[in-house]
Amino acid sequence: MLRPRIIPCLLIQDGGLVKTVRFKDPKYVGDPINAVKIFNEKEADELIVLDIDASVSGAEPNYKRIAHLAAECRMPLCYGGGIRTAEQAKTIISLGVEKVAISAAALEDPKLITRIADEIGRQSVVVVLDYRPRLLSKTCDVWTHNGTRNTKRNVLDVALEMQQLGAGEIVINSIDHDGRMKGYDVGLASKLRKTINIPMTVLGGAGALEHMRDVVAECGVVGVAAGSYFVFKGPYRAVLISYPSDQQKDEVVYSALQSN
Repeated sequence: MLRPRIIPCLLIQDGGLVKTVRFKDPKYVGDPINAVKIFNEKEADELIVLDIDASVSGAEPNYKRIAHLAAECRMPLCYGGGIRTAEQAKTIISLGVEKVAISAAALEDPKLITRIADEIGRQSVVVVLDYRPRLLSKTCDVWTHNGTRNTKRNVLDVALEMQQLGAGEIVINSIDHDGRMKGYDVGLASKLRKTINIPMTVLGGAGALEHMRDVVAECGVVGVAAGSYFVFKGPYRAVLISYPSDQQKDEVVYSALQSN
């Protein structure tokens, strides 16, 4: 039986692990390699690591860091940040990474997705779409470059286009929900599930396992990813890396499938 994937999402800035709120005010929370080791021990389903500097600065992917992360990681690893060519994606996969994540580059050159899929296989191509509602409208626009540039394109339209071009998975990330730990944008997630037929992952807003359950109850077998929920503890956001036990996942998240 297929089950939802519960996925920690780690953000890297200046070589350190950080967490943002609405894509602003990054707070340093530790060393990425140490976090990977802890998630190994806790047997996380999968791990997403995003270098949030690379796309904005135009930097080449840090292959040395990627190789180190891949060598430590004992779960499927998705890496994003600075990938602009199929050759870069192929190099990253050769380092032991299972999937590469593309965001701004895919919006600037959509056919890049096809070229990468042809090179490494579509199952390894993930498109990350950061979005927020358009003012005075029910439409949600895709934003790039850490939420600073509005493409003025509907996130659902873009997701469908990326699927048609060869993406193997779509990650939607709500900018307005990021870091607030008050729940996901379940409404948009539900619309996306009805729009595409490839795997999808929902990111932005998790503050409890029940929030993940809400997404699974509405969308079925999907990925539910989180940052703050896995690295902070309590109202004062003390840094403490955590991950649910198998029993917790069974009782809260996986049980949501029964409601579908």
